[in-house]
Amino acid sequence: MGYPDTFEGFMVQSQDDWTNFKKQEFKPKKFQERDIDIEVECCGVCGSDVHTITGGWGEAPMPLCVGHEVIGKAVKVGDNVTTVKVGDRVGVGAQIWSCLQCKPCKTDNENYCPKKIDTYGAPYPEEMGGVIAQGGYASHIRAHEYFTFKIPDNIPSVEAAPMMCAGLTTFSPLFRAGVGPGKTVAIVGVGGLGQYAILWASAMGAEVYVLSHSPDKEAAAKQLGAKEFICTKDKDWDKPYAFTFDFMLNTADATNEFDLPAYLGTLSVNGKMHHVGLPDKPLPEIKAQMFAGNGCSMGGSHIGSRPEMLQMLKLASDKKLKPMIETIPISEAGCKEAVLGVHDNKVRYRYTLTDFDKAFPNR
Repeated sequence: MGYPDTFEGFMVQSQDDWTNFKKQEFKPKKFQERDIDIEVECCGVCGSDVHTITGGWGEAPMPLCVGHEVIGKAVKVGDNVTTVKVGDRVGVGAQIWSCLQCKPCKTDNENYCPKKIDTYGAPYPEEMGGVIAQGGYASHIRAHEYFTFKIPDNIPSVEAAPMMCAGLTTFSPLFRAGVGPGKTVAIVGVGGLGQYAILWASAMGAEVYVLSHSPDKEAAAKQLGAKEFICTKDKDWDKPYAFTFDFMLNTADATNEFDLPAYLGTLSVNGKMHHVGLPDKPLPEIKAQMFAGNGCSMGGSHIGSRPEMLQMLKLASDKKLKPMIETIPISEAGCKEAVLGVHDNKVRYRYTLTDFDKAFPNR
């Protein structure tokens, strides 16, 4: 049928065959008065995409088109849309709808709405079409305006795309922790999430230390803004840094292998270790005594809010921040290359899929 009745995307058919993408049509949600149709220009490849299609985070509805770091052009706007007009360059992240009525929604915490709908793999209620939300490895995406964001002119699309999830996921906890001048911050991991955490924390004015088990990432960490690089493979790496860090943001995907007491011991009194890396495996065993030595705590978060996204984009634009991006033309083979690169930790440090006009010439 084609747009606007159907969209086209590169879809995985089974979690047992997660590198096999097939281009096929799918039916989007019903178009409503606050919806925006976006012709996709490029899409970042998130670790969430890989966790989902491999089954690492559990079962997912199939066939599935993943991708929640979407940049494109608005080609249709609903009658009640006020923030975007046709022709605007916009982005969509990992959340595509919330009720906007509950307590979390009314306090700029819509990312914790109990009725929230993720950008892919989530069911829409019958009044919205009853379909499964499909993501951005596609010709188009249909999004509610509250979860659609105008992109500043000076941020290239391939760099803006990963900001829609990786960027917001790391900006939100740093912002909520009050990171800025006078704060000493540790970023754990230099990857798709970690590079943004380093960029943001440094741009906010904090003194940034990077903790990583990969010594070959030291140069990149310092280029992104780290003051010091700490290799956690070194024996007793934590000892010189006892009571040092006011806030620790863990972006790593192997927390199940961490010696947690070593990490927690580097926190200042009442410091916090905050997790945004979400590994497939459980955390190591935790005892209450781990938190007693310095009164530290641990927590986590889920993406961020619309006001935080807008502040993040302004920071990136004002400071002209430059992440490290690799591009891959989207195709069945390109999607496979990208998810394998993320799965095997070969990417440095984020993939963006490009050349959507070639992949979807008839849209």
